[in-house]
Amino acid sequence: MNFLYPGFLFALLAIAIPIAIHLFNFRKFKKVYFSNVQFLKEAKEQNSSREKLKHLLVLISRILAVVFLVLAFARPFIPLSAAGDSGKRNLISIYIDNSYSMETVNKEGSLLDEAKRKAKEIAGAYQLNDQFLLLSNDFEGKHQRAVNKEEFIQLLDELKISSAGRSLQQVINRLQRESGTNRNQIAYLLSDFQKSFVGIQPVQADKDIRYSLIKLNANSLPNISVDSVWSLSPVHQPNQAEQLVVQLHNYGEEDAADIPIKLTINNQQKAISNTKVAAGKSVKDTLSFSGLQKGWQKGVLSIKDFPLTFDDALNFSFQVNTEMKVLNISGDPSQKFISSLFAADPYFKLSEMPEANIKYSSFGEYSLIVLSGLKQPSSGLAQQLKSYVQNGGSVVIFPDLDANGVVYTPFLTALSLPAVKQLNSGPAITSSIELKDPVFKDVFDQVPANMDLPVVTRYFSYLERNAGGKQGILQLPLGQFLFARYPAGAGKIYLSASSLDPKDGNLSRHPVFVPMMYKIAFSSVKEQPLYYTSGESDLLEHQKISLGANQSLTLKSDGAEVIPEVRQTPGKTLLYIADQVRKPGFYDLKKADSVLAVVAFNDNRKESDMHYASDQNLTDLFGKQKIALYNSQKDALSLNIQAKNNSIELWKLCLILAVVFLAIEILLIRFFNKTKNIQTP
Repeated sequence: MNFLYPGFLFALLAIAIPIAIHLFNFRKFKKVYFSNVQFLKEAKEQNSSREKLKHLLVLISRILAVVFLVLAFARPFIPLSAAGDSGKRNLISIYIDNSYSMETVNKEGSLLDEAKRKAKEIAGAYQLNDQFLLLSNDFEGKHQRAVNKEEFIQLLDELKISSAGRSLQQVINRLQRESGTNRNQIAYLLSDFQKSFVGIQPVQADKDIRYSLIKLNANSLPNISVDSVWSLSPVHQPNQAEQLVVQLHNYGEEDAADIPIKLTINNQQKAISNTKVAAGKSVKDTLSFSGLQKGWQKGVLSIKDFPLTFDDALNFSFQVNTEMKVLNISGDPSQKFISSLFAADPYFKLSEMPEANIKYSSFGEYSLIVLSGLKQPSSGLAQQLKSYVQNGGSVVIFPDLDANGVVYTPFLTALSLPAVKQLNSGPAITSSIELKDPVFKDVFDQVPANMDLPVVTRYFSYLERNAGGKQGILQLPLGQFLFARYPAGAGKIYLSASSLDPKDGNLSRHPVFVPMMYKIAFSSVKEQPLYYTSGESDLLEHQKISLGANQSLTLKSDGAEVIPEVRQTPGKTLLYIADQVRKPGFYDLKKADSVLAVVAFNDNRKESDMHYASDQNLTDLFGKQKIALYNSQKDALSLNIQAKNNSIELWKLCLILAVVFLAIEILLIRFFNKTKNIQTP
């Protein structure tokens, strides 16, 4: 049996003191006894032997009660021989949660400082020849090697709050990577164990590693975060009205009123607002502004909320363009419907190619490709268009009805579109509009009762085999469509059942044609996300970037530079940054000295939710895996982790035995040899 010092020394003193007291009382008893020899002789046969036995039993019971009570506070334990292989060295892996939530302050100071102190206590419980491994959310390379106790303390002192966020399973996986066959691994996890960190999925853990979870007690704090932002403007043009929607989330238990919201673009204030957020709820607010100039815009949405401020601002970026490139591939140069349509707005830069002379290599430059009246659409064109839409492009197809279905069916099926069933002709057929479709959103202020609708006299009916994802925009009777949208990879294909020729209907001359095509063009713009998440987003997409043999791309910010891995795909360039971007802010994507884009990064909003997992939640997540779970506040007086994890504790048994012997003493005094007192002469 082992004891935890200084409890053992205190136990020895506590045992010696009552023995001395009883010896003193026993001597006094003897003195009285010899002074009344005559009386004792007369009463000897009646109670002498019983009284002596009673005093002896009471003395023994009292001594044992005190001994076991003191031992209970001394925390004795029996070492487990099966706790680890004594022939192997110990590897003590300690994870310190250094996320933003660990900045929270309690009576011990910040949670990070408390975690560091307890990690030092843990290290102090092990031998000098044991090895230590420190792990934080940063997953840094210098923390991937085992060190001695002195180096471990040095690394621990250097640990600071980080914007990186991890999950409990990621931490467990990282710890398991360091396990080996030639050492006993013992893992300690010190964290506040936020619900967002713990998750809800069962944890997969190595059964050969002994896990101890030390839960740091954080004070419950109210928190409001700028959760997300998105734009309602389909495209960004100079000096045009813009609308942004910002979403705030209240993670506290009380309603928040008069929350100020400020929008700045390129360090200039563009809009302000004021809102209230109910407890535990989200609220959206729309900000309107204008006056933007051409180029990249750096926007910041911010609020004022204390004491947690790391999520009070959200960075975003977007580009204001003066033009949008559209390509029209025409089978009949005499038809000017598409050229007239896009020539009416200087924002659109239209290029036209005849069917006989198509430059496939230039497809990636255009946001929208329109096919109007092709006579002989080829399989080569279908292959190039399929690659184009797979990478996010949009294609609109207006067929030539004089080229029968035999010509168009191979072309359409190569694009995963339905085959032509037959050509229909006859009296004019009126179509209907799907007003809820995004193409017609915000087009009509109000819908008249007798709305003028496009009509057709000739149209293709298609043989739908798999209509998954298809959305009819203009409908015809009997389940046929006049104009429909099909998803294709990252892009979209719009297919018309009729042509633009006036002899086939009035679609090209109808008032609905212009807003429909403009909305399709606006929705085809390839824009990068408004922002990414630092430490989490590892892949950035950009329009095709041409690089020379010795050229590279860089992401630069104040005091930080990242060189991404570049991979070229048809129509776009992929940038792999792994977890190199760890700080929020704006990063310029540069090719030599030329700025190609501005990319915004923000901290992960999972840290904003200051709710914590319960002890039962943590135990359930590990299932049958045996873990030790400690509360830093309750276990603060006896945080000798080594003894707890490698032994059977006996303090509960000692406490029970102390109570038992106290009860025996009471029973002996009250009931043993209960006789009348005998008066001495």
